[in-house]
Amino acid sequence: MLSDLKLVIRLQDIDNRLADLAREIATLPKHIAVIEKKLTSHERKLEADRAALSANQKERKKCEGDIQIQEQKISKLKDQMLLAKTNEQYRAFQSEIDFCQGEIRKAEDRILELMGESEPLDKNVKAAETGLKAEKIEVEAEKQTARERTAVDERASQELQTERAAIVAQTGRAAIDRYERVRKARKGIGVAEVVEGRCSACNLALRLQLFQELKRGDEIMACESCLRILYYNPPVKVEDLTGAAQAVR
Repeated sequence: MLSDLKLVIRLQDIDNRLADLAREIATLPKHIAVIEKKLTSHERKLEADRAALSANQKERKKCEGDIQIQEQKISKLKDQMLLAKTNEQYRAFQSEIDFCQGEIRKAEDRILELMGESEPLDKNVKAAETGLKAEKIEVEAEKQTARERTAVDERASQELQTERAAIVAQTGRAAIDRYERVRKARKGIGVAEVVEGRCSACNLALRLQLFQELKRGDEIMACESCLRILYYNPPVKVEDLTGAAQAVR
């Protein structure tokens, strides 16, 4: 195989790996953003539950305060009833007492409602606080893993870039220009292996003459359909692996 062709094939391998690394490096921050958004959503839900529980408790205290105020009013009204001089005054005091007692019953009913509402809220808050604590630890661990993975990918990418520059320097200008031109036009793939007489990239069957010329390996050749640089790896015979062919000689 021509030396320039071998170098271009290696260049394609490097570019494929660089593209994979670039995608992974770009994907990691997106993944972190997703889990952080989810965490923020859970934090906001917890804040809302806490606010609802706090409002519930405040209203209960207000109702309890209202009951105390009404009880104090009743106590004063009863004292005043003792000083009533007419039935009309007595009935007026009694009417006010009845009103106060009605307000107390309303407040007590509301307290019962609030107590029923507070139970699930309290459970939700406690469960969310426990879950959020564990989730924060998990998110931090994932962020650390992502940072470490990104550092590894960036080092690997830098090493491949260095190797790529060295290969480009060793390869003929015509071969490099041809490879780069096709690679940019064909979504990053400028080289394709011929398998069973077909271009593995576009699946076009090669003309017999073109296939025979490719096998000889005298020059860099391209697919007549997709224009990618072609290479051919002949199948390895069992005798080649065992050494039997040499023994026949």
